Amino acid sequence: MIQRNRIRFTYRTLRAFAFGGMVLLAAGFALLPTAYADVSAQPPPPPPLPSQFLSTDVIQYQGEGSPDSAFCLGCHENEYLQLTFASGETMSVTVDAEAYAASVHGQHGTEGYRCIRCHDNIREYPHPEVTASTPRELTIELSTSCARCHTDKYDETLDSVHLTAMINGNQQSAVCSDCHTGHEVQRLSDETTNVSLPESNQIGAEMCQTCHAEIYEVYATSVHGESLLTGNADVPACGDCHGSHSVRGPSAEPFRLFSPQICATCHADETLMAKYDISTDVFDTYVADFHGTTVTLFQQTAPDQAVNSPVCADCHGVHNIMAVSDPESPVIKDNLVSTCQQCHPDATANFSGAWLSHYRPDFENAPLVAAAETIYAILIPTVIGAMGVFVASDIYRRWRNRRRASKGAQK
Repeated sequence: MIQRNRIRFTYRTLRAFAFGGMVLLAAGFALLPTAYADVSAQPPPPPPLPSQFLSTDVIQYQGEGSPDSAFCLGCHENEYLQLTFASGETMSVTVDAEAYAASVHGQHGTEGYRCIRCHDNIREYPHPEVTASTPRELTIELSTSCARCHTDKYDETLDSVHLTAMINGNQQSAVCSDCHTGHEVQRLSDETTNVSLPESNQIGAEMCQTCHAEIYEVYATSVHGESLLTGNADVPACGDCHGSHSVRGPSAEPFRLFSPQICATCHADETLMAKYDISTDVFDTYVADFHGTTVTLFQQTAPDQAVNSPVCADCHGVHNIMAVSDPESPVIKDNLVSTCQQCHPDATANFSGAWLSHYRPDFENAPLVAAAETIYAILIPTVIGAMGVFVASDIYRRWRNRRRASKGAQK
């Protein structure tokens, strides 16, 4: 009896152990994907840096002259190379050798510009101590190296809104490498003629997008932006209106006052406008009307004063300029009264309807005005001419009578 109970106990124990093992095994299989995902989600450990980094020995270039790029890339091609700042922030100091070789600097001459050309204080390892306390401070410091070769372009930035913002404490304001990158600089003009490449406008707009993403999205849907993004190099991009290096913005009053001249760059160009069947009257009639005349007078006499006369952007928009045929355009007839009311709150449909648009009146669009202009064009010269003939004939008659009288007195 005792032996039988022992057998039953052993059987139950084994069964319990077997059941528990199956439960644990099933749980293990269930957790395996999660565990695997956690492991696979972790980045692989960085490989050890070159052995010389483990040494305190000074490493110097053994060739002739300045260190070549291959010497620098021997370390800086390592994809895990980082610089740690006093702030605790880190910055990758890895250089993509292929990208640099394909850049305008990398393609210069037979071997490209050597790294030492920009990093002129780094000639051996260990490098001089970095004084910048953050990655951004270092980027700003390094931007001055561009001035060694591109002095004229760098000097233009000294009067830009970007540098003004930097001086006022905004360290995120753009410097050279924010637009052109540090090691992957691409050519924007032809090497021999120095004429801008067809794609330069689009590339420039995409550079601005880095910081001005919201404005870029608005511009991309405008009549100019849509055309630019389809490859049309004739339309204005950011740099055409704001400048590329001496960037100007609406915060400066003269920028708004002189903005019609920016529009004139294209809209007063007869050759360019003929290409798109747009008349240069668009600009000429603005300059000739009350609004444009007022703006022109301020440009000539008081360029630093605010003027309340509208410029092109006040009616057409700034970055969101639409085609004049677009139903949403603020200058089509249905929307024009609202546009006028921005300056003339009491304006009615009759007020906006009296405007002849930016085209000279003709017998198709404004027949009465065209007829009146034609009559005046004929009548005024005729009347003035007739008066001139009358006055001239009267003078001649008086002179002749005096002459006759004088001859009679002599007899």
